[in-house]
Amino acid sequence: MVYMRDMSRAAYDRIMNQELPDYGVTPCSEGPSLAERRIAIVTTSGLHRRDEKSFTLGVGEYRVIPHDIDVSDLIMSHVSTNFDRTGFQQDLNVVFPIERLRELAADGSIGAVADYHYAFMGATPPTAHEALADDLAGLLQQDGVNGVALAGV
Repeated sequence: MVYMRDMSRAAYDRIMNQELPDYGVTPCSEGPSLAERRIAIVTTSGLHRRDEKSFTLGVGEYRVIPHDIDVSDLIMSHVSTNFDRTGFQQDLNVVFPIERLRELAADGSIGAVADYHYAFMGATPPTAHEALADDLAGLLQQDGVNGVALAGV
C-alpha cells in the first residue's frame, strides 16, 4: 500500500487537484430504521463476473452484480502498482461484503439484501462517473433500495 506522503509530488497533485462534479447540497433526511432497510453494495474494487469485459481505466462504467452470484465467479480487474490485492484474494468481503450483509439480513439487523449490487473501477476520475449517477439512482430505486453500503477501495 502506498501512502500519500510517499507519492511523488506529481501524483499527489494529480489526486488532490482533480476536477470534482458539483451535485449541489442535499439535506439529510430521516428514513426507516436499519432493520427496515433494503441494502445494496456499491464498491470501487473493479469487480465483475469472469465472462464480462474488464474495466477500462479512466472510463466511467460499472458492473451489475446479482445478490445470488456465486462469489467464486467474481474477479477483480483493478490493477495498479499502488494497490494491494492480498485482502481480496483472502476474503472477498474486504471489498464486497455480501456475506456480511446476508448475515445481517438473516439475524434481522437489516431488512433485506438488494437484488443487485454495483461495482466501479476506483482509479477513475470522478467526472467520468458523473453521468452514471442518475442511472444508478434509478436502478437502486427500481430495486427498492433505501440504504447503501459503500465499499471504497
